[in-house]
Amino acid sequence: METLRLFLRHLLSVYFSLYGVVSQYLFPQFPKLRRRFPIFVPVVDKFLSFYFTFNCNLVQSTVDLDDQTTMHFWCPSHRKFSKPNLIMLHGYGGNSKWQFVYQVGGLADSFNLYIPDLLFFGKSHTNRSNRTETFQAECVAAGLNRLGVERCSVYAISYGGFVGYRMAEIYPEMVEKVVIVSSGVGCTDDQKWEQLKSVGVGVADLLLPEKPAGLRRLVQLSVHKCGSLKWAPDFTLHEFIHKMCNTNRKEKQEMLEHLLTNKTERNIQSLSQEILLIWGDKDKIFPLSFAHHLQRDLGPRCRLEVIEDSGHAANIDSPESLNALIKGFILPCEV
Repeated sequence: METLRLFLRHLLSVYFSLYGVVSQYLFPQFPKLRRRFPIFVPVVDKFLSFYFTFNCNLVQSTVDLDDQTTMHFWCPSHRKFSKPNLIMLHGYGGNSKWQFVYQVGGLADSFNLYIPDLLFFGKSHTNRSNRTETFQAECVAAGLNRLGVERCSVYAISYGGFVGYRMAEIYPEMVEKVVIVSSGVGCTDDQKWEQLKSVGVGVADLLLPEKPAGLRRLVQLSVHKCGSLKWAPDFTLHEFIHKMCNTNRKEKQEMLEHLLTNKTERNIQSLSQEILLIWGDKDKIFPLSFAHHLQRDLGPRCRLEVIEDSGHAANIDSPESLNALIKGFILPCEV
C-alpha cells in the first residue's frame, strides 16, 4: 500500500508537469477553447474517484438531511466493527478528495473513514442562510447519524478544525478524540490582524483566489515543498480556480466573513475529549505561536506535536508523518 501511495504521488506530479508542457505546445492559440473544455481538473478528479473506490475501498453516499440541505460523504464500502471510525474534515484548499488524497490510502488500512464535503464544497449544499461552523458541525453529525455512526474520532485541518472543534463541543457523546492540524481555532483579533498584515493580503483574496497568481501565492504560503507547481501553466490553474473557488464563491465568502467578525463563535474552552494538535514548523498561514496559544486554551487534555520541515498543508508536505501521529493517538495501544 505504501508503494502504491508513493506511485500515486509521483504519477500526479508527472501528469501535472507533462500536461502543462504538452498543452503549451499543442494549444497555445486557443485559451478560450481550453477554458470552455477543461481537461486537467476533470481527469484528475476522475482518477481520484477511481483511487478512493478501488484502492481505498470507499464509496460515495449522499444524505438529504431535510428539504434544504444535502451532505455528500465518502464512506467505507464495508464497515468493519473491529476498526474505529475516523471523520476527516477538509479545509478551504479543496474538497474531500483533493484535500486528503495523499493520506486516505494509509488511513483506510486502520480506520473506517468518513470524509464529508463540507457545505458549499464538492457535492454538499444547503439553501439555508446559516454560514457558521456550528451549522457545519451539526450537518456533519446529522449525516453521520444517518449513516449509522454513533462513535468516532475527528481529524480536521485548517477550516475543518473550526468545524471539528464545534463537533466535539456539541456532541461529546459522539466524538471520542480530536486531531486538529494547522487551524486558526481560538485565534485572537490581534493575532488574526497581525498575521494578515504579515501575509499582505485579505483572507478572501488569499483563500479564494481569482487569478493564477493568487493561487500560486496560496500554495507557496501553504505548502513548504511545492516544486511541482512551477510546471503548471496559467490555464491549468484557471481550471482549478473555476472548479474549487468559483463554485459557490458567494457562500464561501460569507463563511469567511462570519469567521472574521463573529466573536461568539471564536470563544474556546477546554473539551472533555483528548486533543492532539499537529503543526508544521514552517506554517506561514497559522504560525507555530498559534498552536501554543490554542494548546493553553484547550487545557491539560491537549498536547502538541510539531512536524519538522512542513508547512500549513502538512498533509501534503509530510503525509506519512501525519498519518503516523494520527494512528498513534487514536488507535488503542497493543498489549
